Amino acid sequence: MKKYAPLISALLVVSIHACTTRASLPEDKELNVMAYYYAGWKQHDVEKLQLDKLTHIIYSFTEVIDNEMKFKNDSSALVLKNLLEQRERHPHLKVMIACGGWGGSGGFSDMARSEENRRKFVESAVRFLEEYQLDGLDIDWEYPGMKGIGNPFIPEDKENFTALMRELREGMDKLNDNLILTFAVAGWERFFDHVELDKVMPYADYMNIMSYDLAGGGDSYTSHHTNLGWVKMEDIEGTPAADKIRERGDLTKPFSAEKIIAYCMDKGIKAEQIVIGAAFYGKGWIGVPPDNNGLYQLNKGQWTGMGSYANLRQNFEDKGGFVRYWDPVAKAPYLYNPSDSIFISYEDTVSIRLKTDFALKNGLGGIMFWQLRGDTDKKGLLDAIYAEKMRVMSGK
Repeated sequence: MKKYAPLISALLVVSIHACTTRASLPEDKELNVMAYYYAGWKQHDVEKLQLDKLTHIIYSFTEVIDNEMKFKNDSSALVLKNLLEQRERHPHLKVMIACGGWGGSGGFSDMARSEENRRKFVESAVRFLEEYQLDGLDIDWEYPGMKGIGNPFIPEDKENFTALMRELREGMDKLNDNLILTFAVAGWERFFDHVELDKVMPYADYMNIMSYDLAGGGDSYTSHHTNLGWVKMEDIEGTPAADKIRERGDLTKPFSAEKIIAYCMDKGIKAEQIVIGAAFYGKGWIGVPPDNNGLYQLNKGQWTGMGSYANLRQNFEDKGGFVRYWDPVAKAPYLYNPSDSIFISYEDTVSIRLKTDFALKNGLGGIMFWQLRGDTDKKGLLDAIYAEKMRVMSGK
């Protein structure tokens, strides 16, 4: 989902309706919670994770290596085994594996373009699931038909991705027809020009929309990177951002979670198969003028500070010259420091409760986030999601 190597993902899904394809959910509106968790190169104490507030956790990443699904580093298997041990204390927990990611998708296109290569990959994936006794697989190809970080790609990736998902579903069903199959998609419309959604969705339980990274450090103007609210051009009229969007002719911008979800539903995707994304990190820019408190202004480059939510809340929220602002249209917070001219877009407990509420009220398959290690120890983003879940379940 992001740019890192081996990680544990805890893909947080809040779900209120039964999926009509594979992963049937309880009819009593019990909410599922999944989360991405990045372990990196260190052996993190998974016993301290709030696994009681999750229903699914996705360990990431394996990669496509020699047309097989493998860990790039042996240490990743040790972390996975440590995580799997937690099922003894949390028998409700579904443990899944992810393949790909921003920095690990280079092998997908070559693998998927031949039936022989796909068969080799599917067989290795099924063996992997059986060896570790996992509950499912998340395919995070970034991206079919596009270069992503600089990966090989061909136009035929579109049809080949469909074939890959179909053959994965068939292979997984032979092992256990309760195994979960999900895939990650970008939070902007151009991605969907390169996948056959109507043909892929019958094989998938959920489609996880990465409704974050909607803005990047390389953008010439500031904006929100993980906003729920549907921002339209008339909402930003008169700003440098609006001028740049028109200059470049990209009429799909501004991006938002509400917008891309409406787009997918207009394409016939069932709400209960759609998972909305949230971010436990921020993105920022430097050299931002004070107009509109830095929002939708030109910048002089990417902010390279530590952007985890925990760090932002502890050291930046209304501290050190930074002021927290709220955008009611985008339904998102942001930070701005006029002295240092730094602007930061991020998620907080207010915005993530709104996303959770949106998922519930619209019957989505859930809400997922990247990534759990960015959260605070107390009263953090996962706590906010869980509190909203419990509020809805209690009927308050």
